[in-house]
Amino acid sequence: MEKYFNIRYEFDRQEVVRAIDNALAESRPGYICVADGVILDRVNRDEAYMKVVDGAMFSICDSSYVPVYLKWIYGIRREQYCGSQIFMDLIRAKKYRMFFMGTSQAILDGLKSNLTKIDGRVARMTFHELPFCTVDEFDYPAIADMVRKDGADIIWVALGAPKQEIFMSRLKPHLDRGVMIAVGAAFKFFSGVEARRAPEWMVRLHLEFVYRIFREPGKQIRRCMGIISTLPRLLREERRRKRETENRRTQNRTR
Repeated sequence: MEKYFNIRYEFDRQEVVRAIDNALAESRPGYICVADGVILDRVNRDEAYMKVVDGAMFSICDSSYVPVYLKWIYGIRREQYCGSQIFMDLIRAKKYRMFFMGTSQAILDGLKSNLTKIDGRVARMTFHELPFCTVDEFDYPAIADMVRKDGADIIWVALGAPKQEIFMSRLKPHLDRGVMIAVGAAFKFFSGVEARRAPEWMVRLHLEFVYRIFREPGKQIRRCMGIISTLPRLLREERRRKRETENRRTQNRTR
């Protein structure tokens, strides 16, 4: 794991899977955050939310821009691993029992139909629509009891950031085992009912945010403005941390 911009990232996909398997083997409940630009912005504005994200096993890098920033500042190469990618990687692995929760029943039904074509076992897995309410209003013991009875290994949560991360942090103490992963819009992408991900060429050129703005202008423009206003400070602070680390290393070598 590596920490940048106050987020603990795991960039190695094999390590992500290994950590999941270890947690399941040891019956340790936990959660993984899928850190996009919204989470990056919110973590650095809201101390309580920072603690929620820091309480995860780790975050994967959903932002296509964080690798660019790391190249600028540190001269290192890191890869994006977005929510839709980890979602399909674990579906195609065909080795976990999964529980799908969040979003609407129509999306869940479409998702179940499409995923069953990839792995027939999905037809016997649980797709649960969560009530529309605040994070304070969920019945976490009842939800945990449902997950426990199901015996799920992976619990997918799609409520949108920052709600889904807070939800996972509050559900975790009630679970005996299982790894929760918040995947935001992935349910919609693969349900065939609503949103689709941007074309691959736009993803490669770091223009996925433009595609999302055209699809949801009000919501996405607000998010982009928040990220843009926070970014200069984040870059300055990360450069400062780099200098401090380099100075400590120099001092240690000269002792």
